[in-house]
Amino acid sequence: MTASDFQRFSEAALLFLSDLKANNTRDWFAANKTVYETEIKAPAAAFCDVMTAELQRLTGQVHSAKVFRIYRDVRFSKDKTPYNTHLHIAFTPQSELASPPMWFFGLGLEKLSLGCGVFSFDPATLEQFRARVTGPDGDKIAGVLADLWDAGMRLHEPELKRVPNGYPKDHPHADLLRHKGLSAWTDLDDRSIITRPDGVRRCMAEFERLKPLFDMLNRPAR
Repeated sequence: MTASDFQRFSEAALLFLSDLKANNTRDWFAANKTVYETEIKAPAAAFCDVMTAELQRLTGQVHSAKVFRIYRDVRFSKDKTPYNTHLHIAFTPQSELASPPMWFFGLGLEKLSLGCGVFSFDPATLEQFRARVTGPDGDKIAGVLADLWDAGMRLHEPELKRVPNGYPKDHPHADLLRHKGLSAWTDLDDRSIITRPDGVRRCMAEFERLKPLFDMLNRPAR
């Protein structure tokens, strides 16, 4: 399947993920691998081609896509089920930034999640982010996040319990200083959106709402 062939994911794709949840074994997957390749893997690749073109239109930057593996790494997990019961994709812009903001697509068993941000800043970018938070950009960053929250977005929770050493504990943006990454998400309870003819448009509408966060994180250090 090519980008020109892609119109939507199928209802069979949603059914496959639900059936995999109920039958998460290697034998069942082997017997249904053709369904996975036809209804999940091939459409996902074509969807990536469509979405990277749309994201380039939105941002002016070329994007690459990564479809996360369906095979789980169970080496250090108590849960030994071998397969992920979701489809996760990340879209990354071509950038000179060490930690560029990415776009995230997550088709799960109960919802469709769309997000934007950086899961984890590299050390240098983390220091640059903290400098922005404590400088003139602090209010702007807080304002972007407040607007997303008011619009119903789910925000990345701070990883640190305390403000890091070297920064005032009572800083007006202390909560931001406790972040080691930053992202925002919209969760759509009707995951069948992606099976409709306007599924790509609906995804892009949510990414457009998240674009202020992308723009804020896409700035090089000064």
